[in-house]
Amino acid sequence: MNYLSVENLTKSFGDRIIFEDLTFGIDQGQKVAIVAKNGSGKTTLLRALMGKEQIDSGRIVFRNDIRVAFMEQSENLNPKNSIMEEVFSHDLPELQAVKAYNIAMSSGNEKLVEDSFGAMTELNAWDIEVKVSQILSVLKLDDTSKLIDTLSGGQKKRVALAKVLVAEPDFLILDEPTNHLDLDMIEWLEEFLSKSKSTLLMVTHDRYFLEVVCDTILEMEDKTIYKYKGNFSYYLEKKAERQEQLESTIGKAQNHFKKELEWMRRQPKARGTKQKARIESFHEVKKVASQRIDKDEIDIPVLMERLGTKILEMHNVTKAFGDLKILNKLSYSFQRQERMGIVGNNGTGKSTFLNMLMGLEPVDSGKVVVGETVVFGYYNQELLECDEDQKVIDVIRDIAEYIPLEKGRQMTAAHFLEKFLFPRSMHYNFVHKLSGERSAV
Repeated sequence: MNYLSVENLTKSFGDRIIFEDLTFGIDQGQKVAIVAKNGSGKTTLLRALMGKEQIDSGRIVFRNDIRVAFMEQSENLNPKNSIMEEVFSHDLPELQAVKAYNIAMSSGNEKLVEDSFGAMTELNAWDIEVKVSQILSVLKLDDTSKLIDTLSGGQKKRVALAKVLVAEPDFLILDEPTNHLDLDMIEWLEEFLSKSKSTLLMVTHDRYFLEVVCDTILEMEDKTIYKYKGNFSYYLEKKAERQEQLESTIGKAQNHFKKELEWMRRQPKARGTKQKARIESFHEVKKVASQRIDKDEIDIPVLMERLGTKILEMHNVTKAFGDLKILNKLSYSFQRQERMGIVGNNGTGKSTFLNMLMGLEPVDSGKVVVGETVVFGYYNQELLECDEDQKVIDVIRDIAEYIPLEKGRQMTAAHFLEKFLFPRSMHYNFVHKLSGERSAV
């Protein structure tokens, strides 16, 4: 049964075409992921499907009798609501009954408890109540009386996720659902979505998540869409085959183009019917031969200063916030070229640990010693503060017009942006118009 039909969808911002003539469908029960480079229009496509972004042309049709829930990349929550009010802000009778039951239990009013108990039984909402409690517990949203306005960015993201999951929609659309989730939460969400009867369409950069949850991959590339019926491994395999075929086709076309170009240069202006057909064929071959396969990777041999023997040392470092102990007399010496990952549940102090290393957060006792030749590059959770009305290229130019490379070479700010998948057409976009690409800037 078809749940979503998209026909000839086109969207542009000014002269920049985001996607053109996209056509695809999603059937009941499918678990679909959209993959593409940053700036290809993944979030724009999801917002267009939900009517939150105007399209230039095309047709979007959802099946009439299905319920659709959408979690955006940026939380769209009412700051004056409590967590409970926001999570239960659906018009489903069963969810309203669960909400009333939770309020009654908190009030201690026996009459309210009795009435809400009856409503829960009448609507057979007990299974939903168990499910809601589980979702809130796993996402660590136990204190449902907290106001949205008082929550951190990560907590708001989890509230937005809980809100769409408790709605039990027929069609669930998620934009970057694993952001701000710890490992246990991600594993739980993988299992939850895999077992869910909801049809799923999502955008995520988590490759393992894609591998486990999805059975169909839609790749946005060259302003169009390619469909792969399989998980992420299958997609990578088939994409490699497609690119090999394309490279072969372009190679043959380029060889043919050289021969036809010589013929075009030799021919007089007056030509017959057969010659005109050959000319038309020449232009088609030229179009194929001119295609460029972009294989850019982030490989930037930036000029590095010589490091001394001392890199970074922690001596008996202790840190706590009230009863919450982050570190207790930790000693550690970082070595040259060491690669370290820090894992832990939300709230255990991972960001605090990094901030202590950077000197942005004081230690309670002990000391952090930084080598004299060490220069930090810190990509933090809050991202770089920059003027929202600034152009993308100017954000980089304010730091450096030219980036020094090895062997005395230099890279311009524009070329540097291209390495991070910002084509020239995006360099003069304003920062406030960016979505997930803002983190790359």
